[in-house]
Amino acid sequence: MRPAVVTILLALTLATAGCAGRPDGAVLVPVTTAAPGATDQRILVATTRERETDKPGMFSGERAEALDFADLTVSVPPTHKDGVVEWPRRLPGNPATDFVTRSTAYVDGEAAFAARLKAAVASRPNGSRDVAVFVHGYNTRFDEAVFRAAQLDHDTAFDGVTVLFTWASRGGVLDYVYDRDSATVARDGLERTLTMAARSGADHVFLFAHSMGNWLAIETLRQARIGGHGDFGGKLSQVFLASPDIDVDVFKAQMRRLGVPKPPFILFASSDDQALAVSSLIAGDKPRLGAYTGDAEEIADLGVVVVDLSKVAGVDDDALNHSKFAAVTPAFTERLRRRIAAGDLADPASGLAADATSFGGSVGGFVGRTAGAVITLPAYLVTAPFRAVAGR
Repeated sequence: MRPAVVTILLALTLATAGCAGRPDGAVLVPVTTAAPGATDQRILVATTRERETDKPGMFSGERAEALDFADLTVSVPPTHKDGVVEWPRRLPGNPATDFVTRSTAYVDGEAAFAARLKAAVASRPNGSRDVAVFVHGYNTRFDEAVFRAAQLDHDTAFDGVTVLFTWASRGGVLDYVYDRDSATVARDGLERTLTMAARSGADHVFLFAHSMGNWLAIETLRQARIGGHGDFGGKLSQVFLASPDIDVDVFKAQMRRLGVPKPPFILFASSDDQALAVSSLIAGDKPRLGAYTGDAEEIADLGVVVVDLSKVAGVDDDALNHSKFAAVTPAFTERLRRRIAAGDLADPASGLAADATSFGGSVGGFVGRTAGAVITLPAYLVTAPFRAVAGR
């Protein structure tokens, strides 16, 4: 490994040292007390991790031979700031100021999990019977994945059912290759999870992937397409790619096999993503999709709405600018998705690309932390009647 890579990896280790200071696993021990104004977020879990029945973390970073399941509830404090996970400074955590776990349960078997998922969907009122599947990235412990899923569920005000698909990341900065292989191993598990979501009675299934989780997500969609069920019975409604750790050339090849998705994928990228800069060096100086500085229209024409967050401020606990999506997602992801579905994303006269503020009339107004974002649209969205291409 080249000296420059070693130096940057060491810097990355220091930059992420805050993770080591977080209470490992023990944050999943349920807290019985509640705080006024705190909000409970239920997270259903499908995982390729091994169980740790004798430890508070529930699942380790080692690979299991079969898909496993769990059901957790996480409390988000009333003092919560969008995009941030407020980790407990001391255990067991204070629900008035910290994310804390309220309940945990293993779910034994795919049939039992599918039944819970169906019941959760059925309990939602008409118009809210949707399922969102979140896939985390590299260097992520189980508890970190759970709390991030709860944060996204809370901040987006998603009123459907949230499913966390968590693969066997060891949560160590030097385990990049192990994590990449674990993500690859998990493709069948994610395909089965998306199939369960599609058969749960949901009106729509959304897929949201972060970092290395995008490699897993796109590979899974590719194999599902080859298998003849790439739209999961017409239920797969929107795919969000946040800071994807995918080689740009690999992504182009994947998308050529997938075909142009309609509705388009939504990509969040930032040229100042330092975690992806390290990944690029490890990969022989090949650019990663989530930090791509090339031709945005080239990526857009694969069927992707490119949201460039390079000039957008990151979240408070993200020194590497690798989780900007967590801050901006509450501001416009849902609006963007709805406008695509409605077929009025932008004035065709505005062309293929514009800064976020120019979309104010169409997307409900981009303000605050979204200032400076640039959106590049697939050509077909501004050259054809939107409603003919936007929905399934």
